[in-house]
Amino acid sequence: MNNLNDILKEATEGIKKASLSSEVENFRVRYLGRKGRITLAMSSLATLPIDQRKEAGKELNKIKQEVESMIEKRLSEITSLKRENLADGEWIDVTAPGIKHTVGHQHLVTQTIKDMVEIFSKLGFSVAEGPEIETDWYNFEAVNMPKDHPVRDTQDTFFINENLVLRTQTTPVQIRVMQTEKPPIRVIVPGKTYRRDSDVTHTPMFHQLEGLVVDETVTLADLKGTLEAFVRAFFGEERKTRFRPHHFAFTEPSIEMDVSCGICGGGGCRVCKYSGWVEILGAGMVHPNVLKNGGIDPEKYQGFAFGFGIERPAMLRNNIDDLRLFFDNDLRFLEQF
Repeated sequence: MNNLNDILKEATEGIKKASLSSEVENFRVRYLGRKGRITLAMSSLATLPIDQRKEAGKELNKIKQEVESMIEKRLSEITSLKRENLADGEWIDVTAPGIKHTVGHQHLVTQTIKDMVEIFSKLGFSVAEGPEIETDWYNFEAVNMPKDHPVRDTQDTFFINENLVLRTQTTPVQIRVMQTEKPPIRVIVPGKTYRRDSDVTHTPMFHQLEGLVVDETVTLADLKGTLEAFVRAFFGEERKTRFRPHHFAFTEPSIEMDVSCGICGGGGCRVCKYSGWVEILGAGMVHPNVLKNGGIDPEKYQGFAFGFGIERPAMLRNNIDDLRLFFDNDLRFLEQF
């Protein structure tokens, strides 16, 4: 208790010299902490005679308040000084324009699927989906391709095991729809498909959209009218079309549809293989065996089906000459769409 004035003098000099908030905190602990000098002095008041205790306690409280006030004042001074230095060293013009952040958008393939679905929806089609891992029966046998059928070789299938495959087309969903719905049926099936193929117009994974119509009076003329209406809505009125006979296991008769190449204007380029035309889809009247496998009577009902890749029409509509650009993740390409 005889050293109170020395304690106050020492604390005052030390706190004034402190230049960091951590140094001020050290002084607080030294004098006001649980084992601080002022805290211990207050604990020793009980050892004083009663007549001295009151006066000493009054003096000690006064010193404690002064030290607390000095600590608070010095912390405030250090904070203000830090802010002044920050303003000088890191001055910011709040009136300057802010940094513009780029906003993402849908991938071109997603945009194309959305546009196609909208066009076919206006033609009265609904959307159906199915699994990407299919059984051999749904992917091949149900669509008229038994185990010894040569067309299986042209699919270049990714087999998971003897019975499961990554679907080579979205056609299996047509079987699933026919098994669960009664005619009239009018659906489109967009989705991912997989084949062992890779060049400027093919990729191992690609997107496909297929359509199916089943009713009592469906004809090949209805198929042709539907596809030409789609081409006009998707590519524009000026795009030319042509139909060629073809063969598919699940349709009979079968056709392929070509559109004039928009990249070269029909003059010939590597995308159209210098013919001026690009095949975009296969189609035809649903084979009676496929109707049977879907649980539909081919004597009463008939239908047409069509299917095409999503990427190739997207290439033709946007004058893209290499399919692989869709999957290279080059922002210079993606930002154009």
